[in-house]
Amino acid sequence: MQRKKIIILGSGFSSLAASAYLAKAGFAVTILEKNKEVGGRARQLIRDGFAFDMGPSFYWMPDVFSSFFGDFGKEVADYYELIRLDPGYRVYFGKQDYFDNHADFEKLKQNFEQLEKGGGKSLEKFINRAGKNYEIAIKDLVYKPAMHIFEIVTWQTMMKLNEFVSTISRQVRAGIKNSRLRTILEFPVLFLGSKPSNTPAFYNFMNFADIKLGTWHPIGGMFAVVTAMEQLAKDLGVEILTDHPVKELMIKDRKVVAARTDHGDFACDVLLSGADYHHTETLLPPSLRQYSEKYWDSRTFAPSALMYYVGFNKKLENLEHHTLFFEPSFDKHAESIYDSKTWPADPLFYASFPSKTDPTCCPQEKEAAVFLIPIAPGLRNDDEETRKKYFDIIIERIEKNTGQLIRNDILFVESYTVSDFVKDYNSYKGNAYGLANVLLQTHILRPRLKSKKLKNLYFTGQLTVPGPGVPPSLISGKIVSKLISEFEKR
Repeated sequence: MQRKKIIILGSGFSSLAASAYLAKAGFAVTILEKNKEVGGRARQLIRDGFAFDMGPSFYWMPDVFSSFFGDFGKEVADYYELIRLDPGYRVYFGKQDYFDNHADFEKLKQNFEQLEKGGGKSLEKFINRAGKNYEIAIKDLVYKPAMHIFEIVTWQTMMKLNEFVSTISRQVRAGIKNSRLRTILEFPVLFLGSKPSNTPAFYNFMNFADIKLGTWHPIGGMFAVVTAMEQLAKDLGVEILTDHPVKELMIKDRKVVAARTDHGDFACDVLLSGADYHHTETLLPPSLRQYSEKYWDSRTFAPSALMYYVGFNKKLENLEHHTLFFEPSFDKHAESIYDSKTWPADPLFYASFPSKTDPTCCPQEKEAAVFLIPIAPGLRNDDEETRKKYFDIIIERIEKNTGQLIRNDILFVESYTVSDFVKDYNSYKGNAYGLANVLLQTHILRPRLKSKKLKNLYFTGQLTVPGPGVPPSLISGKIVSKLISEFEKR
């Protein structure tokens, strides 16, 4: 019997994960990737002996990665080496004034206690509650396909109802009074794409992932994970074709029958899109699109990003692998993203120096750096003048807070922001992370995995279930592949 053909659009984490599961299930799988490199937002930039992860750089929830490879009888160690970072990250609040998020929980509790009497006990109570939510969420809820509400209405979730209607911010501030400690506990929900004041308290499981499961680094960067998943997929028989942007989806009898590219039409029995959900629907006639432009415009999106990839001619001091500069107001920056939707006047920013841990990132005695300012999606005027303005702010702040001069040691700078996300990924409004995980965009209230209009069209990735982030993308690929296997018999 001839195997059913599945065409997958895009080669990001969710697409690669789905391709592996579907190939294992017996389908003939081909990935069509728009760009010349595999990985989607997790592509790699190489320049002058430096290697940069262009997108994700935090390796959280190592259990999700282990589970993924374990589903194929493999281990993470079969593909790449993992190092736990200690501290997981450093947060600057001013000149030579910083807080280290230590891997040792007892040491971290002591640091909390130093800043606030009773802070250590409050942290332990908060993390114990977060750990219970992690068990409910990651071991069960996030693997549901959101076909109906009763998937998540369980005795466990009913007992947690108050945490779905309360917020992270309210929960943190009930137990912690120190503004810096509040910021440290509220920051992880930025990975979910929303303000702490709008994020359900149930999502405190991100704090458990941060503090108890830790921050890790794969040698070779996050692109090492992409390479591992690509190799696994190919070993399972997946065909991956790069530089194959899809121009149109061909429809017959309410089914997608082919994906049209400049290289010809690729026939399929099933079409799975790991590309931008909104963009994918623009490849269809308007009558076959599930969601209108008004719908997409009304959604709360996670931030876009203004990013810089920088090569330095020397090793930098007083910085950790992951370093956050939070001396301006956390709340005001969040307001610029979600409320006023304007360029931030006094931005927070994140800096990654992977060469602090990983010698493969750059030549010896050099430093590789990635800087990121979260910004509102859809911002205009991301021209060179704007990019230079914010880069200068970043360099000035690093010099001021760490007590060193670094500007004259810059070898090169490359920037990436809203218009680049649109050009390279067809990203709606140039968003970087997908749809925010706010209460009214959870589970069945997110765009569906399976089209309501076409019988054999499916979606995966950060605009659908379960949400933004690398681990959720792996999970999304698993969920949709199971759904396809159930509906589309081989």
